[in-house]
Amino acid sequence: MAKEGNLEAPTRHPIDWKGPDYYNEESTFKELERIFDICHGCRRCVSLCGSFPTLFDLVDESPTMEVDGVKKQDYWKVVDQCYMCDLCYMTKCPYTPPHEWNVDFPHTMLRAKAIKFQKGEVKTSEKLLASTDVHGQLAGIPIVVQVVNAVNTTKVARKAMEAVLDVDQNAWLPALATRKFRSSAPEAKATAVVDGVKTPGKVAIYSTCYINYNEPGIGHDLLKILDHNDIPYVLVEKESCCGMPKLELGDLDSVNTAKEANIPVLAKYAKDGFAILAAVPSCSLMFKQEIPLMYPDEADVQLVKAAMWDPFEYLMARKRDGLIKTEFPVSLGNVSYQIPCHGRVQNIGKKTEEMLKMIPETTINTIERCSGHAGTFGVKKATHEVAMKIGKPVFKAMATMKDGTKPDYISSDCPLGGHHIAQGFEVNGLGAPELNHPLTLVRKAYGLE
Repeated sequence: MAKEGNLEAPTRHPIDWKGPDYYNEESTFKELERIFDICHGCRRCVSLCGSFPTLFDLVDESPTMEVDGVKKQDYWKVVDQCYMCDLCYMTKCPYTPPHEWNVDFPHTMLRAKAIKFQKGEVKTSEKLLASTDVHGQLAGIPIVVQVVNAVNTTKVARKAMEAVLDVDQNAWLPALATRKFRSSAPEAKATAVVDGVKTPGKVAIYSTCYINYNEPGIGHDLLKILDHNDIPYVLVEKESCCGMPKLELGDLDSVNTAKEANIPVLAKYAKDGFAILAAVPSCSLMFKQEIPLMYPDEADVQLVKAAMWDPFEYLMARKRDGLIKTEFPVSLGNVSYQIPCHGRVQNIGKKTEEMLKMIPETTINTIERCSGHAGTFGVKKATHEVAMKIGKPVFKAMATMKDGTKPDYISSDCPLGGHHIAQGFEVNGLGAPELNHPLTLVRKAYGLE
């Protein structure tokens, strides 16, 4: 007799993306139907994203009012609304493995996306949006940067981008940096390696595309914090995109290409005893979860998984080792902070909140709900308004502290999510608190320039 829901932590099965049946559309649709029927009978995830309301509306409007009444072609409407946040799996679904019903909604969506990509049904504009290394190469070229950044903020140009590239003309877009993080990062001041019981005493920085090409200041803030705490660091010698944008498209061959470029390099640092830090949650999640599930038998992949840290996960473990400074001369007032989905999925707890709460005369209003941005999902013409709708409860919750006062700062570990939240504040008339990444807030609290 099947038990009603899990009382155990959810576990993930390896992704059999090289298996002979993975790209079989008929068997994939059979699995989709099985899972959709379970979801229809539960409906616990209705508030998470667009996939579940879309599914339930299809069922309720079908002739049978059951999943068997939904046209198979309409399954793609559900798939297209999934942006791989993983929250249904990690926080809502009572039927994930080890439950015998074995529901893994996100990775079943991934399988369907992979089939769609292989069939050639993903637009060229979507492929370009997901090619962060390609358009990021323009960063640091003065005239090109000026032109691109001007285009991003010009209404006429944005309308043209919407028509040609399917980028919503109202969506916030990141600017290109005038100088890349990797070419502007200073060498570490500290040289002595002091290992703790819980932490390696030296750090290798995986820059990430976004910080390297768009907001290098976040990376510089991380380096200043490491310097302040006498932690020697190096930048990873060579890196490519982590592959998350390609994973969200179902382009698993490109994920494999990224993995082949990154893992041999990162594994050397893991073997040399470095903690590898990535300041964008989606990137660290790729190396902690998705790539290890795609390559469960590769030793170097598992080594990198064990060596990869979220920056605040590392800093709080360092605190438990008694090896970081806890004096903060600058208070921050009211901070509304959102924990991004890909941070929550890493199962590290509220490490950013924990560090921010160490700052004297600083009040933290923590929100655990999806901002709706989800990488390219938040900027596409077809889904930008959906992303703003999903994020609206977050915007409203962050706009007022628990005592009724207003925040001085809004913040999220996900840089893109943070800007999406800031746009939500503007669009909904919720005020204009200063947007700072948590690493920037900690750097300020330490009194570092």
